[in-house]
Amino acid sequence: MASDLSNIFKDELSNTLEQLLSKNSQVESVVKLSSDSFDSTQLVECIAKFDIKGVSSEVVFFVPTLSATKFEYLMLGGMGDLKEHIDDEITDAINEIISNICGSFCTSVNAQGLSDISSIKSEIKSSKIVDGSMLSSKSNVFEFVLSLDSEKLPILVCFDEFILPFFSSITGVISEDAEAAIKPSAAAPSSIPSSSASSPVIQAPKNLELLYNVKLKLSVRLGTKVVLLKDILRWDVGEIIELEQMVNEPLEILVNGVKIGEGEAVIVEGKFGLKIKKIGNEDFRLNQIGL
Repeated sequence: MASDLSNIFKDELSNTLEQLLSKNSQVESVVKLSSDSFDSTQLVECIAKFDIKGVSSEVVFFVPTLSATKFEYLMLGGMGDLKEHIDDEITDAINEIISNICGSFCTSVNAQGLSDISSIKSEIKSSKIVDGSMLSSKSNVFEFVLSLDSEKLPILVCFDEFILPFFSSITGVISEDAEAAIKPSAAAPSSIPSSSASSPVIQAPKNLELLYNVKLKLSVRLGTKVVLLKDILRWDVGEIIELEQMVNEPLEILVNGVKIGEGEAVIVEGKFGLKIKKIGNEDFRLNQIGL
């Protein structure tokens, strides 16, 4: 049976909002919505990609106008006027909030050491303003009603089919075989194809040899964290910044800012080095670099 991450998700949802908005926050209720529950109210749609053992899944957050405008207002410390409609600034604020929620959720899950998950990572793919009526075509949409002090504000969350069993207390979907649930399939390939794995042959660019001496920037990412502007402005010498990366997680290998593999830090003659633990095959690397 797949591990149930429902309580961790609800805890990090409320804890993150409490930290960002400086209001007591709690998930009051969670209900599944039917297709006729939606109207044309504007929403901020925020698509989050989760990687579990190399398999990608999407969780889409929809924040209604009522909640989105209030969240941005509180993030700004309650300064200025509460907006009536969603704009680009509010969309950016919601993107920031959802990114923090997903990052905190992944950190908490990874700390549990769950055997069927091993590690989970998140990435915000996009954020935009949408019409609420488009939700009528979606299934597995759940309304989380949050209590901020005495005010009730909703957030809608849509889980895709793959990740549903990992939120069984919320979704009611139970997987008897967790290992099978997270085994990569043809529909969900690993994010980094193995250099030794068989894969469809992609023709390399003609005259590739002419590019062999092109210089590319190699970098290694220790970790990332989404922070608020107000936190950056208060930093001083000696400040310790906690990253989302766990100490036992591999480091990301980037070429021109694009991930092509993973590795671990080593010392080579008094200098930092990197031992490759996972690397995409040649076709994958060329594709990532844009060749």
